[in-house]
Amino acid sequence: MDGLTSQQIRDADLADWRKLALALHARFRTGDFASGLRFVTALTELAERVNHHPDVTLTYPHVDLRLISHDVGAVTQRDIDLARQISELAREQGVPADPRAVTQLELALDTADLAAVGPFWAALLHGDPDAASDGPDIVDPTGQLPTLWFQSTEPHETPRQRFHVDLWVPYDVAEGRIAAAVAAGGRVVDDSRAPSFVVVADLDGNRACVCTFLDV
Repeated sequence: MDGLTSQQIRDADLADWRKLALALHARFRTGDFASGLRFVTALTELAERVNHHPDVTLTYPHVDLRLISHDVGAVTQRDIDLARQISELAREQGVPADPRAVTQLELALDTADLAAVGPFWAALLHGDPDAASDGPDIVDPTGQLPTLWFQSTEPHETPRQRFHVDLWVPYDVAEGRIAAAVAAGGRVVDDSRAPSFVVVADLDGNRACVCTFLDV
C-alpha cells in the first residue's frame, strides 16, 4: 500500500485530524481520566478488529492519537479509514475533537557530513550509534524524545546556530502562530517556502521553522 500525497490527505476531509510531519494527529477532549479510559478501551477494541493500531497518549483532560502505517512509513488509506472510524466512535461517546491543538516538535541539525556526526547523536540520545544509519533522522520509538533530523548543507564555517527547532502545527494554525511570534518580538526571516515552512527568529537571531504538511 502506497503513502498518500498531501492533496489526497486534504481531499479526505478529516475534520478531527491534522497531518503534521509524518502522521495524522488528533486530540479528543475527554474532560476526565475515567472518560478518557472508556474512550481508549473502545478504541482498543476497534483497533484490534481492523488490525491497525494508533499511538495513544491518555492524560487527565484529553487523549492524543497518532496514526501512521509503520510498514510504509507514511499515511495510507488504512489510516484514513481508521481515523474516520475513531471520529465516529468519539461522536458516539460525546467526546469532542480539538484538531487545532495538535503540535509536534522536532530538532534539526545542519550538517554537511551525516555519516560523521550521526552516530555521535544516536549514541548520545539512544545509546546506539547505529540508530542513525537508516536515514536522515533519529526517532525515539518510545516517544519520550523529539525526533532529531539532519538537514543537509554544503560545507561551511561554523555558524552561530547549527541547531534549530521545527514546530509542526496544523495548516490552519500556522499563520496565527507566526503572527503571535512576531507580535512577541520576533521577525519573519524567510517565507519563500510557505505554506510548507516559514523561518522566524527571536531578537537574538535564534531561528525556528513553523512547518505544515502542505506542499510549496
